[in-house]
Amino acid sequence: MALHAARRDPRAHWLLLLLGLAVLLAALSLNALVTGVAGGSGPSATGTLPAPRQVTAGGPVLRLDQAKPLVRSVPDRTVALTFDDGPDPRWTPQVLDVLRRHRAHATFFLVGARVNEHPELARRILAEGHEIGSHSFTHADLSASSTWRTDLELSLTRKAIASATGREVTLLRPPFTSTTRSLTGRQYDVLRAAAGSGHVAVLADRDTKDWQRPGAPAIVRAATPPSGRGAVVLMHDGGGDRSQTVAALDQLLPRLTKAGYRFTTVSEAVAAPGSTVSAGLTTTLSGAALRWAQAGAEWLAAAMNALLGVALALGLARLAVQVACAQLHVRRVRRPRHHGAAVGAPVSVIVPAYNEAANIAATVRSLVASAYPALEVIVVDDGSSDGTADIVARLRLPGVRVIRQANAGKPAALNTGIRAARAGLLVLVDGDTVFQPDTIHQLVQGFADPRVGAISGNTKVANRRRLLGRWQHLEYVIGFNLDRRMYDVLRCMPTIPGAIGAFRRDVLLDVGGVPSDTLAEDTDLTMKVLRAGWRVTYEERAIAWTEAPSSLRQLWRQRYRWCYGTLQAMWKHRHSLREAGGGGKLGRRGLPYLTLFQIVLPLTAPAVDVFALYGLIFMPWSKLVLAWLGLLLLQGCTAAYALRLDRERFGPLWTLPLQQLVYRQVMYLVVVQSVVTAVIGNRLRWQRMVRTGEAAALVRG
Repeated sequence: MALHAARRDPRAHWLLLLLGLAVLLAALSLNALVTGVAGGSGPSATGTLPAPRQVTAGGPVLRLDQAKPLVRSVPDRTVALTFDDGPDPRWTPQVLDVLRRHRAHATFFLVGARVNEHPELARRILAEGHEIGSHSFTHADLSASSTWRTDLELSLTRKAIASATGREVTLLRPPFTSTTRSLTGRQYDVLRAAAGSGHVAVLADRDTKDWQRPGAPAIVRAATPPSGRGAVVLMHDGGGDRSQTVAALDQLLPRLTKAGYRFTTVSEAVAAPGSTVSAGLTTTLSGAALRWAQAGAEWLAAAMNALLGVALALGLARLAVQVACAQLHVRRVRRPRHHGAAVGAPVSVIVPAYNEAANIAATVRSLVASAYPALEVIVVDDGSSDGTADIVARLRLPGVRVIRQANAGKPAALNTGIRAARAGLLVLVDGDTVFQPDTIHQLVQGFADPRVGAISGNTKVANRRRLLGRWQHLEYVIGFNLDRRMYDVLRCMPTIPGAIGAFRRDVLLDVGGVPSDTLAEDTDLTMKVLRAGWRVTYEERAIAWTEAPSSLRQLWRQRYRWCYGTLQAMWKHRHSLREAGGGGKLGRRGLPYLTLFQIVLPLTAPAVDVFALYGLIFMPWSKLVLAWLGLLLLQGCTAAYALRLDRERFGPLWTLPLQQLVYRQVMYLVVVQSVVTAVIGNRLRWQRMVRTGEAAALVRG
């Protein structure tokens, strides 16, 4: 109703939000790939046909960049120890220490993601005279990967090593390969394709299978070449517990050295030139960017896990406080009232109305039918163009007055009614709300306590036959009324809904009437009453039926106004943080609660949904489904408890899973839009909901 100058709603942030969520998903995916790195040299997932015989019957060093494969073997009494799956911060230093102690050199095939995590180990390997090669970026089975994935794995590994060491590698050992005899046709094709980018393949003569942890003696036997022959020996310095490998290495080196063996790198063993070349500036910078991206992805994943943990802890804490306060509230309000005269002071009901033709007759009739002895109804028509005032006038109901004014907004209409009211107790009602016969009586009984300045009633959704109505019904019962019980106990009620609220007239006059400088005039007014030192309570038995939005578009417009107005009111009353009394309770209890659960957590919800999508892609579905069902069960129990408190049926509970997939997203996107609008300084105009008359059907029925 209120008329405000407004610029067009901001929209650019939606593109930024989508871009940010896409970046978050990409970062989480990167982290999942690099943290899911396994180890070992088990059988490949694909490929049963063997590679060409000239390869499988030859040596382990393969140059495949020409039409005819060039195969090289290690000479007798020479062992080229090779270590896969590192660098590992625990085991690689131990392996290096053993090699240094025995003055042996080896070749390390590094996983690119682990190089990014421990670049200092890659530098140490080179500094101590060892050789390095590529073992892919994520320990992927390249024979089961697409061509683009294979190319990416090799390219990223070269960049990671270049950034850490300043050198580019040419040696390659794909994960899940071991000896040439076991090389499959598909693995051979991968090696030939890699040769096109300058890679030389290195397999093994002897696979120790140390990743199976068979014991140090078994590893030593598997690594020992027969009859003085030379060999490329496959071992591991990462990907798992390598204590047996370290122990076996400490036994193998002196034993074979005593037998006349020398231990050297692969390139030196086959009399080839050095396998690394100086890295270009572009490759080095790309590798540095990759390392920072990986570190950032790890930080984001840790932050998301922490956020989920905090959100879950806060949710459980909130539920515990809500349930505890609800129990206290129920015991207090449902105990037999003290013997004494019931509150029967005259009451003026003020109904601000703007184009409420669909429901106004039912609203007024329900008020007149109230079982309350002294009642007047004041309908303030705020310049309606649909004949709202005429409808009320034609009813000719006793005790009903119609005041007409030019359109000035809901707060102005309420203030007009407050000035015209004759009674000392006022009930403010929306023009689409229907009361039960005992609603007003129940609502005003709290005024028997002279400290109470205002009372909130229990708002219920009238049009709950459709799915959207059921969702809002659950939200009203769980989110609104359960919270109001808690606010009542903690004495920090931030909002008396416009649909039903009772006030002392003197209180409203003292606080300057209904404010018009925010779009949540009900919240603003309630906060003013609290800061004036009055108590604000909740009466569950005072039931009002209101018409909720019947389409997502109308719901968006309503909640956008509510959320934006609440932000305005919270900012307006921020100084209550430093106050004593009721204002201090609002500032130190109510405002932090609203900030945390109605602003901060909803703003993080899009990221949580992206994390859920990430879980669908990378986590076991059974684990994800169990987690989701657990949260749904917790929410279902909360909803059932709230419905039981409100004496409602449990039927709508079946809509909870669907509510999580649609309604929840609309609610947090509303918060995003509202916060952006508030931050950039836009002024949101009043957006009125189109009424359908479903609240009126309660009376007609």
